[in-house]
Amino acid sequence: MELPKEEMERMMFFEEARIRAEGDHAKDPTNAQTLTRWGGALLELAHFKQGPEAVDMIELAVSKFQAALLINPKKHDALWCLGNALTSQGFLFQEADRAGEYFDQAKSCFQRALDEEPTNDIYKKALEMTDKAPGLHAELQRQLAEQQAQQDAARGVRGGGGGGGGGGGGGDGSKGDDFWYDVGGWTIFAGIALGWVVLLSRNAPAAA
Repeated sequence: MELPKEEMERMMFFEEARIRAEGDHAKDPTNAQTLTRWGGALLELAHFKQGPEAVDMIELAVSKFQAALLINPKKHDALWCLGNALTSQGFLFQEADRAGEYFDQAKSCFQRALDEEPTNDIYKKALEMTDKAPGLHAELQRQLAEQQAQQDAARGVRGGGGGGGGGGGGGDGSKGDDFWYDVGGWTIFAGIALGWVVLLSRNAPAAA
């Protein structure tokens, strides 16, 4: 699948940011700003991936933000980024309860970020968005179920076959390729402005 030129340039920008942050981290592993930048680039790059590859990259981003917060627990931009990553993870689960656990953790991160910088409108907006996450998740699941039903019906017509083996029963095995592909687009809302963080932090003083 060929990416549009704009998207390709965006992907290359974040790939370069990731490589630069990785190199900077090798020189100074105790710099929380570098880890935050690294995690931000990874989270943006995850939106260009599909399936388990996207999941792994989000998890890697989470680990970078957590490492940054071990160095500086009050680092508000790392808390905000971690909240975005946790929100993204929540959308990867079909079960509302499981997704809700991630949304709750994300909300806690956004609240802590806002506590550190009470006038930051982006953190306030993130907190508002997290309250809407369960509703967005429910809508996503409804749309995916509709789409799956249409595809099953089309397969039944084409193949003349009986009820296809599959997708509906809820366990891990029900997460097919279509599910992962569709979720990829939805998680983008959680990554809004991460590029902004990467850009700003690249020019900011090296605050650990």
